[in-house]
Amino acid sequence: MKKLIVAAVAVAAIVATPAFAGDDMAGMNMSIKPSATKTSSNSALTDAEVKKVDPATGMVTLKHGALENVGMPPMTMAFKAKDAAMSSRFTRATRSRFVSKASTGR
Repeated sequence: MKKLIVAAVAVAAIVATPAFAGDDMAGMNMSIKPSATKTSSNSALTDAEVKKVDPATGMVTLKHGALENVGMPPMTMAFKAKDAAMSSRFTRATRSRFVSKASTGR
């Protein structure tokens, strides 16, 4: 009898699960990408201060403002320069504006 009750509850849970998914997002327009809502190329530029440069690895540590185009709050973090020669152009305490792009690889 207990096995029958457990089996019935399991089946009911599986059948009822789609009902919880609902259609909460029916009115939302999912075709608009966040970057498409920007009105100017300057809106993606972020103020930053160079904290550390490692030319051997091509890493530049920046204290930056909000990166709205990738959804990051202000913080200090290291970024990999597009190429090692680019990282050699920075010096500590330099203030700059930059654009960060989401990357799918290295």
